[in-house]
Amino acid sequence: MCDIKILEREIVMVSNTNVKKVKSVKNRFYNSEYNEEELKYFKSEIIDQILNFQKTNSKFTETPLIKLNALSKRLNVNNIYVKDESKRFGLNAFKVMGGVYAIGKYIAEKLERDISELTFDEMRSKETKEKIGEITFISATDGNHGRGVAWAARELGQKSVIYMPKGSSLKRLNAIKDEGATAKITDVNYDETIRICDKLARENNWVMVQDTAWEGYDKIPLWIMQGYSSIAKEIVEDLKSENLPDPTHIILQAGVGSFAAGITSCMINYYGSDNIKIGVVEPDLADCYYRSFANNDGEIETVTGDMNSIMAGLCCGEPNTRGFRILKQYADSFYSCSDDIAALGMRVMGNPLKEDQKIISGESGAVPLGLLYYLLTENEQKKQEFGLNSDSNILIINTEGDTDPEHYLKVVWEGKNPNLLD
Repeated sequence: MCDIKILEREIVMVSNTNVKKVKSVKNRFYNSEYNEEELKYFKSEIIDQILNFQKTNSKFTETPLIKLNALSKRLNVNNIYVKDESKRFGLNAFKVMGGVYAIGKYIAEKLERDISELTFDEMRSKETKEKIGEITFISATDGNHGRGVAWAARELGQKSVIYMPKGSSLKRLNAIKDEGATAKITDVNYDETIRICDKLARENNWVMVQDTAWEGYDKIPLWIMQGYSSIAKEIVEDLKSENLPDPTHIILQAGVGSFAAGITSCMINYYGSDNIKIGVVEPDLADCYYRSFANNDGEIETVTGDMNSIMAGLCCGEPNTRGFRILKQYADSFYSCSDDIAALGMRVMGNPLKEDQKIISGESGAVPLGLLYYLLTENEQKKQEFGLNSDSNILIINTEGDTDPEHYLKVVWEGKNPNLLD
């Protein structure tokens, strides 16, 4: 009996090693030409104004840019930078940067004022409430976006309703409720949950705050993308102030693609498209960008059904249309990764080498570093295709901390999703 168990375990291990951990495709539609129509919304002066508004909240703190010197040396690259968004507003994730600007911008328009003239205190004042009344903001989320919307609505004196897809974490649901939202988990996937929210918004005269765009719904998703872009502004300023080399490569997570496209747009405005390579990474169970560019025509391809990846925040099957256009032009490569790659990133950041700073990174936050480690240690061909070498300066954005602490421990302590690399 013991021998049978050992044999079964060996078969499982062999089977796991044959699983394709990372699939990749080069973007055949890449075009370095400056696209004024898309990039004009992410110019420096606009992002400066957005960041200045975000800073009017008393809880605002700039998140750290961490330089992983020991890991860079081990992996034989020049620099690895990690922007740690787990420190943002005490919410353990970056998403609030989009939601707070979008809600603030909506209120500013209701007041017929420029948001650059307003502060948080003015927006939540008694006078503002008398002018615009009570507004309910509704959103679909896997966790971080909804919590950011709920927090922003409460901070600005308004209400929120948040719906989550089937399989969402109860801890993330309770974190959203703790921000004052009415929240529940549905019995359908993320994209169908968005449709539920859209219907409720139209029936109840609520305001939909979603970072994915579709025909007739583009303004608020653009505001959210612009809100995310202020993170890139902070990174640029940090690199300048510390006299550090500019990034040559950026690896960005994609769910619907709003975050990846917003950061990409801002960085191209600062550095130019010829000076930086963008890699986009997704879960293999929700890889709508990878599938879209793996087909011959590069048109949007959606993913349906249950998306049971540990990277819950990236389990989106339909791209943001604006984000898709931007990444179609400017991303160098698209990667579809198994959960093991995200788990690898969590373990590497949580167990640093020598003087490197420890970073607590959740599943969606860690996958870019997991991918980078894989490319540099396990797949020479993919490494060369992305142009990684000893002169590379790679930027990673840790988009979330341990938003589900119990699952974090299962991965980092107990070895869930073991890294049997190719």
